[in-house]
Amino acid sequence: MPLATRPLAPTVPNDLEAFWVPFTPNRAFKKNPRLIARAKDMHYYTVDGKAVMDGSAGMWCCNAGHNRDPIVAAIQQQAAELDYPPAFQFSHPKAFELASRIAALAPGDLDHVFFCNSGSEAVDTALKVALAYNNVRGEASRVRLIGRERGYHGVGFGGISVGGIVANRKMFGTALAGVDHLPHTYNREQQAFTKGEPEWGARLADDLDRLVALHDASTIAAVIVEPMSGSTGVLPPPKGYLQRLRQICDKHGILLIFDEVITGFGRLGTAFAAERYGVIPDMITFAKGVTSGTVPMAGVIVRKGIYDAFMRGPEHVIELFHGYTYSAHPLACAAGIATLDVYRDEDLFGRAAKLEGKWADAAMSLKGTPGVLDIRTLGLVAAIDLSSRPDAFGKRAYDSMEKAFHEHGLMFRITGDTIALSPPLIISENEIGEIFEKVGKVIRQVN
Repeated sequence: MPLATRPLAPTVPNDLEAFWVPFTPNRAFKKNPRLIARAKDMHYYTVDGKAVMDGSAGMWCCNAGHNRDPIVAAIQQQAAELDYPPAFQFSHPKAFELASRIAALAPGDLDHVFFCNSGSEAVDTALKVALAYNNVRGEASRVRLIGRERGYHGVGFGGISVGGIVANRKMFGTALAGVDHLPHTYNREQQAFTKGEPEWGARLADDLDRLVALHDASTIAAVIVEPMSGSTGVLPPPKGYLQRLRQICDKHGILLIFDEVITGFGRLGTAFAAERYGVIPDMITFAKGVTSGTVPMAGVIVRKGIYDAFMRGPEHVIELFHGYTYSAHPLACAAGIATLDVYRDEDLFGRAAKLEGKWADAAMSLKGTPGVLDIRTLGLVAAIDLSSRPDAFGKRAYDSMEKAFHEHGLMFRITGDTIALSPPLIISENEIGEIFEKVGKVIRQVN
């Protein structure tokens, strides 16, 4: 006998209780919700029609702005042509077109793309590829993975394990054994109010030599770092730091993975941060900006030698036992191709590079504002550290976010008591001024 079910409701329910909002204090949110009904270019619009300037490109992802006509048209056309083919043993033309376009943007011999659906999946994919690569080349003892303190690599168990966010690790533990961490690169005493890469801190990369001495290089598969740590407060790499990491990894035969989920697709003025710093990692993870946030899409770009290492044995046998139902989904691929066209046709990566100085100057104009402890900028990204209230860490930044949205028509992200800004790359000079003028007003209100 079938289980009893609740009778269908006569009307469609539409309250705030059913949805468990991710990474959000749900009780506070549902008392004073920040609901968005539509978006266009640089602005969101609330359910009652109020314009809200997007100071965070959604969640670091809407680099081309919102609801861009060419991207919308490409998604609509694809939905009418092909909804979904199997992702295993079959594929479709746009998957290969987008992979070729992305590989052409990547530096050096990073020329093969494995698609997935989120930054978290991209990180777990890269870690699995690193372990499998060492296995197929006869170095199965290389099972250890090295992350970094204050690193964020998504919410999969692999990403949490190599990541360095305390709350994630405390709540869920670390599923991967044998993981270790480099120290983070931020030192306020040495780096406060820096535009771009700080002068101090390259020597922190040398801690990798210490970890090699502790664990032995023969046990270490890969090192994964964000070129710029984004979600934990915008921590630019010190000058020479990434280059030093590359040298140490080469010396010990360790793979170097750049997590470019945030920095990819123009955020730092180049297609990838690897290009900005002249460092070729062995793998790059990407997501967010590849479709300007329109359809979930992510992936891993690997160097030719890594891909080739798997291409052996009988041709009918699967080389890598990994993948996702929605890898290279047709709508995501169509959105990605159209997004890359917008980036190219409007030279948005070059635009970000040209605006970097004006963006940094505008951010630093808030230096001396009561309650501001530090300001950091890199590319079209900025972080403003606020002094914490003695009895409520993070409350000052949370109040700032609420006031900005409800009273000043501005959206930004927060982490702890840090305000993070990363606007769409289509931002104008006047809009840069508007953002920091509003941020200044908000900070003075909550101080």
